[in-house]
Amino acid sequence: MSDNNNLVDIDDTEAQLLQAMAIDDELPVYKAYAGTELANNQTLAKMFDIVEAIKTVYDPEIPVNIYELGLIYKIDLPGEGVCNIEMTLTAPNCPAADFLVEDVKQKVSSVDGINEVNVNIVFEPEWNKDMMSEEAKLELGFM
Repeated sequence: MSDNNNLVDIDDTEAQLLQAMAIDDELPVYKAYAGTELANNQTLAKMFDIVEAIKTVYDPEIPVNIYELGLIYKIDLPGEGVCNIEMTLTAPNCPAADFLVEDVKQKVSSVDGINEVNVNIVFEPEWNKDMMSEEAKLELGFM
């Protein structure tokens, strides 16, 4: 992140964080002054901490974290201490579904200021390998 006349330029990682916060499928355009909060009182620092916590969650059958796999569709902070996460699975009949949901809840609730985590599993849009980050594709041999 660089600061040009109090306007902040964001890098790819920060753009992914903003996209995770998006309500629509399109990446919204945010212009924020350094140190100010974004829409719905969501700060980049809090979202960064949440994403970092999610990056410690792995599907037991795949050696890549669920964030890089593209399983996290939306992260929302609707109120004080509440985090809502919309995610999918690599397959509807994933045997690790309950484990993944509980692991996400546990890891995200360890973020300072978060005391309630709600995880909603969705299957639209259907997950596919194009949703993985380049890092995940490299790790799994798709590039």
